[in-house]
Amino acid sequence: MTQTPQDEDPGPRPADPSSRDFMRLIEAFGLTGAWRWDFATGRQVWSSGLYRLLGLPESEPASYERLLGLVHPADRDVLEDAAQILQGGIFGSHTVRLIRPDGTARTVVSRGEVFFDADGRPVAVTGVLLDVTDRERLAELHRLEQQRRVSLARQAQVFIYTEPTLPLTEYGPDFLALVGLTRDAVKANWLDPIVPEEWPRWREEVPRLAALGRPFSITPTLRLAGGGTAPFRMTLVPLRDGTAEPVCWTAVIAPLESETVDAGGTPPLQIDQAVEGCHLRAARGLLDWTLNDLAKASGLSLSTVRRLEEDSEGPASRSRPHVLAALRQAGIVFTLVEGGTVAVARPE
Repeated sequence: MTQTPQDEDPGPRPADPSSRDFMRLIEAFGLTGAWRWDFATGRQVWSSGLYRLLGLPESEPASYERLLGLVHPADRDVLEDAAQILQGGIFGSHTVRLIRPDGTARTVVSRGEVFFDADGRPVAVTGVLLDVTDRERLAELHRLEQQRRVSLARQAQVFIYTEPTLPLTEYGPDFLALVGLTRDAVKANWLDPIVPEEWPRWREEVPRLAALGRPFSITPTLRLAGGGTAPFRMTLVPLRDGTAEPVCWTAVIAPLESETVDAGGTPPLQIDQAVEGCHLRAARGLLDWTLNDLAKASGLSLSTVRRLEEDSEGPASRSRPHVLAALRQAGIVFTLVEGGTVAVARPE
């Protein structure tokens, strides 16, 4: 008799793995453990993985009270106590910190299920602990990094972004607020944050420099939301993952004169916006300059300098950065002191 392929003996079959086998494999990673409490008998059982997770020897009797005792005191009220489980059948999901006997701390997710009899009385509970320490640490590091970037942007007008390719288009909300643009507007024209007269230069320079695949800096003049302008430095660094081509670019955007931050840590743009015509006159007096001297040093017309000193052009004037840069180049230091007062000095 000829056997068909369907009739061929496949040989011995492996035994079906039990749930206990699965649990043993999972617990071998040292990141999880399970427990059960039978209310009728009072018997409590912990898996080997739970003992390892808690840092306890398997010779120690399983006890829900012992488990609660390992929870960080600040988190202990989060977990249900024995009475809530036994009498109310309540057991939720929580994230808590454990302090092992050796003093090491772990963060775990606790989940469980209460079983009831036909009359609705709780008869048993099972629980699982999952070690999420690394996940929580990464989440905390991410939160701190985001907080650091927000603080840099808002307090020092320093912005850090990473994008797959250049030119930059995925700016964050703080930078978009600085230049008064929407993300869609920048995606439509990546040059939009820059003053239009510089567009031809950077339209050619940025792709050329990016093609070299090396770090580079550019110094565009940005259009500010309030109507003024300010020079910024954009430093762009390629990041590689063992490949010849960059996998992404990280950009650091900062005020061009960020090295002149005053002793109190006040950003230059914040100081510049506080400088008034009287401060410009005071600075010119310290230098013993005439209006003509300041006009020549800043490359502006005499009438423009006069309007700036008379506050006729306002803090958003595009000419202000040129005057301030000329005065600083000559040795003038503007400092924002308590109460928002601008101090003008010429250190010897």
